[in-house]
Amino acid sequence: MGLVIAGERSGVGKTTVTLALLAALDQGVQSFKVGPDYIDPMFHQAVTGRPCYNLDPVLTSAAYVQRCYQRYSQTAPYALVEGVMGLFDGAGGYQDWGSTADVARSLQLPVLLVIDASRLSHSVAAIVQGYRTLDARLQFAGVVLNRVASDRHLDLLKAAIAPLNVPILGFLRRHQNIELPSRHLGLVPTAELPTLRQTLAQLATLGKTCFDWPRLTPLLRSPVTTQVRLPEAQFQPIPVRLAVARDRAFSFYYAENLALLEALGAQLINWSPLSDPKLPEDSQGLYLGGGFPELFAAELAANGAALLTVKTALAQQLPVYAECGGLMYLCQQLQDFEQRPWPMVGSLPAAVQMSARLTLGYRQATVCQSTPLLAAGTQIWGHEFHRSVIQPAPVDPIYSLQGHGLSNPVLEGWRHHQIHASYLHLHWGDRPEIPYRFLQACQQFGRS
Repeated sequence: MGLVIAGERSGVGKTTVTLALLAALDQGVQSFKVGPDYIDPMFHQAVTGRPCYNLDPVLTSAAYVQRCYQRYSQTAPYALVEGVMGLFDGAGGYQDWGSTADVARSLQLPVLLVIDASRLSHSVAAIVQGYRTLDARLQFAGVVLNRVASDRHLDLLKAAIAPLNVPILGFLRRHQNIELPSRHLGLVPTAELPTLRQTLAQLATLGKTCFDWPRLTPLLRSPVTTQVRLPEAQFQPIPVRLAVARDRAFSFYYAENLALLEALGAQLINWSPLSDPKLPEDSQGLYLGGGFPELFAAELAANGAALLTVKTALAQQLPVYAECGGLMYLCQQLQDFEQRPWPMVGSLPAAVQMSARLTLGYRQATVCQSTPLLAAGTQIWGHEFHRSVIQPAPVDPIYSLQGHGLSNPVLEGWRHHQIHASYLHLHWGDRPEIPYRFLQACQQFGRS
């Protein structure tokens, strides 16, 4: 079956509960994350030793969400899905498309609701009843009570919930909550946490002692399904050497994007813009994902050999796909939060400045000109999440963007040489023709 972990509102205890459950199950669980998030899946992978796959029907489709869950849940005895935001909070804020509830319905999985009980007693019953009855199509496995103050507080909560016949499948005391450090774009990634091992050990102890395992274990068992037909199987593999920027500055990659590239024939070679002086030998393409180049701008600038080798390779028409942080790296200059300017690769005629304003949301993109990834006229959904601005705007943009929070279409994205660079994050799970087109471009570079 599998289980969906949902919070009554964004970020209150849900991640702690999810990680505690994963840690208690050790490496016998395949995890999934609802929505476009990158950092929560890093924590999942640190706990389980397995890639965590995003289930996002906005960026992909309901059919992909079902196919992805069926495919990867078969690889482990247990399956667990962490929700996004509140249970019914969807892509537009007005409907629940793309919400945790949407995914739970699509997969027909029961929901375990995490409730912040720190300021509640009998009112907890109204919250539980409201969530349980708002959408009759949802199955509710039970609740986990978080931030419980004392034994008496727990007794009051149990007494309030008892008439509803909703199982209490776990509770965490207020002092047991593990606060993970965060900053301007959410949690600090695992690669930057020197105490990660100790934190994971604490989570494992929490998981083993705070939940009703006799009732939880049957809910978490992975479903038995027939073999999944994979759309990428229709493509002839293209064996190319693809460098992938992977270090503390660049770490935002959807697990399925990397899996698709490999399934389509690519040999992925990790490369660090922070420490490696040159691109991997015989690279036929470069994938520059998102991350936090603004926090490591001085180190990136200090690695002049890497900046030069990337700029030279791009001038020689090396195909490059750069998302958000990768886009910033290719600009002439990056000005950090302290307004200090740092030289970057310089292949794009623009400069980056960090901003207090958060740009966030799903975007429906129409492709204005063909690139190594997309043909002109293509329409695709993507996601923006950044606190930086780039000036000047592109003269010949890749995309015309529309979406929630945008009053008018926004022209965005840089196409230069064989570069496709944009703030827009793409999930290729339902569109394998996109990475395939990129690998075709890389193959042509290798033949030149």
